[in-house]
Amino acid sequence: MSGSDKRSAAHGLLPADTTEDVRGRLSGVPVKVAVLPVGSFEQHGPYLPLATDTLVACAIAAEVAAAYPVQLLPPVAIACSHEHAAWPGTVSISSVTLHAVVRDIAASLRRSGVEALVVVNGHGGNYVLGNVVQEASARGERMALFPAPEDWEAARERSGVSASLLTDMHAGEIETSILLHTHPEVVRPGYESADFTADDRRHLLTLGMSAYTDSGVIGRPSLGSAEKGKELLASLTDSFAAYFSLLTEPSASSTRTPSGSSARTPAEGDR
Repeated sequence: MSGSDKRSAAHGLLPADTTEDVRGRLSGVPVKVAVLPVGSFEQHGPYLPLATDTLVACAIAAEVAAAYPVQLLPPVAIACSHEHAAWPGTVSISSVTLHAVVRDIAASLRRSGVEALVVVNGHGGNYVLGNVVQEASARGERMALFPAPEDWEAARERSGVSASLLTDMHAGEIETSILLHTHPEVVRPGYESADFTADDRRHLLTLGMSAYTDSGVIGRPSLGSAEKGKELLASLTDSFAAYFSLLTEPSASSTRTPSGSSARTPAEGDR
């Protein structure tokens, strides 16, 4: 790993790259790729911070940037969290605004010679990101959404996460594990006894999260561990190889964008 790679996430959520760092990292790659973390600012129960989804998306993106020659971008930290509006602290923007922000970022990157964008989504409620990718692909642009539900499932199995992706919807075993590994200082006491399940959430979009949980938690955070978090990120980093290979093929067709075009990350999960 070069010195510039080590500095890419030196200031937490904000990459510390200089323009020369980016130039060096992207040199020699047939198609230049940028990675954009998209999170949210929403309740995650009484023990995880409002910025959990952004921290998770940034952790995934930082691991990817350390392993592949990509440009790491700062995160979009407020997105579509309308289903969490019943809890204090939650802030949302409209899906139209998020769509426009991501599309504008992709256009700006293309003007500077970065042809491909991978959106790393940390919040399952950002459904519109799937539309952004689909529409970009239809225009012949190179874009992907990562991780796909299949990537999360592979990571769950590899890390030993016991709760299913359906059960582990929000502030559960996966998110708690990733933060215990990457930011243990922000995980407050209480997750050990906060388990709550609600697998039948068919009216979530109509009623919001408050119809299914009083605490804001749906999952089993008590099962979280730093070791699981480490393995989750390692598995996702390995999964990214297929996306990078596809997007950097000189003749890659946009119709072959990886299956990560669904924003349900993971399976209806809210994260």
